[in-house]
Amino acid sequence: MTALSVNVNKIAVLRNSRGHGLPDPVEAARVAIAAGAHGITVHPRPDQRHIRSDDVFRIAAELDLLHRAAASSGSFPAHAVEFNIEGNPFAPPRDGYPGFVELVRRTRPTQATLVPDSDAQLTSDHGFDLARDGERLAPLVRELKSLGCRVSLFVDPDVRDVERAADIGADRIEIYTEAYARAFASGDFDSALADCVRTAGRARAAGLGVNAGHDLDRKNLGTLVHAIPFLAEVSIGHALISEALYEGLAPTVNAYLAICESFANPR
Repeated sequence: MTALSVNVNKIAVLRNSRGHGLPDPVEAARVAIAAGAHGITVHPRPDQRHIRSDDVFRIAAELDLLHRAAASSGSFPAHAVEFNIEGNPFAPPRDGYPGFVELVRRTRPTQATLVPDSDAQLTSDHGFDLARDGERLAPLVRELKSLGCRVSLFVDPDVRDVERAADIGADRIEIYTEAYARAFASGDFDSALADCVRTAGRARAAGLGVNAGHDLDRKNLGTLVHAIPFLAEVSIGHALISEALYEGLAPTVNAYLAICESFANPR
């Protein structure tokens, strides 16, 4: 079965827009886990535009408590919940951001996903050039693995040398799926899907696990999972949180209406 890791970045975006603690990414992680999510993903950036370093520490602590409680009770959750931290390992530390490797060192997530994004990018929009970046990545991959983390490299769906990821020492790749998602929305996605399938097959043949993420949603996810039945994990945030807002808004409005009606002053 393909594991679902829920990215809670968008919860932090909404929280940060108001300047106080609501909504809380930790509470969102709790809800996702209670619903059966296999993992929680965060992508802290040095400019702290959404998930901040303190959020990373708090979510790590929450998952640690959850696992300790499950170990002692033998009940909830029924599966181990993974923590996946994404980020650019080359981004230097700055005020409030200790650097990607240091965040991993202090929180020990299950997986570290390395992404070549910069502050100027609105969101991740390309994968690593493994031929160009491999020499710089290799020692960082070794260091992260020495901390007990599985390491995944973010790659384009048409990457030419995906086998290089195995030479670098990575355990998995994550296929960047925006091109597939856009093509799916247009109704002409065979070529984009074929790129993902081809890269996934080559990665698997090289001994790598395969993850996928970016702009996946309920419309396009099933087709991708069916085409890549050995897909280990999908990381989904933007669409999942958007859909949750739509589907959860009506019952929330009804709950507020019930309070207003219950405490209404008689005329």
